Amino acid sequence: MTNRPLALVTGSASGIGRACALRLAAAGYDVTINYSRSRDRAEATLEELHRLGGRHRAIAADVSDDAAVRDLVHDAAIGGRLDALVNNAGTTSETPPEDLDGIDLDDWDRVFRTNVRGLVQVTRAAAPFLRSSRGSIVNIASIVGLRPGPQPLAYAASKAAVVSLTKTLSRVLAPEVRVNAVAPGWIAGEWMERTLGDRYEELMARRARATPLRANVELEQVAESVVSLLTSHPFVTGEVLVIDGGYTATS
Repeated sequence: MTNRPLALVTGSASGIGRACALRLAAAGYDVTINYSRSRDRAEATLEELHRLGGRHRAIAADVSDDAAVRDLVHDAAIGGRLDALVNNAGTTSETPPEDLDGIDLDDWDRVFRTNVRGLVQVTRAAAPFLRSSRGSIVNIASIVGLRPGPQPLAYAASKAAVVSLTKTLSRVLAPEVRVNAVAPGWIAGEWMERTLGDRYEELMARRARATPLRANVELEQVAESVVSLLTSHPFVTGEVLVIDGGYTATS
């Protein structure tokens, strides 16, 4: 048993999930990180968490598998308690956004199983524990779920669904549980490298020049906003915080 608050971060072997897990550990949480296939990365992240102090765990589970999700949440809710949930697990498609005819519907379903069904299954399994602790949820959306962008259609549509679910779940889980989301802009790193390909450096630089804060968001900045929503703002729920340096608001 631990007296520290407990957090579960899905899809947290790397990227936004890893950054959120580290920030939560620094804030005094015992964190359960989750991964599907990236075991080596998860173990490296777990080592980083341990260096920050606390009792942390890494659990393999595919969030699109409901039975695996229920086991994951049961293990994360030590002593029947869970204080924070970050729904970060996500995947994308390789189909270019302008290639409507090239959409593979099996691939479309794969993206939605993880990004949308997975979020619902994790939230449903965690809801009793979060209600008991009057906990908080932050879902990881994207600005591409709010406006067009250079992301595959399946990914964009799934993130729009995350935005809608955030608002709906904030009502369903009220008043005990607050549910919010963050919608990051272009984040420097491997995700946008895959999305932009050979034009990564050029397009990221152009986006930074067009952003009022003259930079692209970093993983640690997203994590800071996620933890702030989880731990502060006690009368804020159903909101989507855009983290893009003012690009969406001014372009």
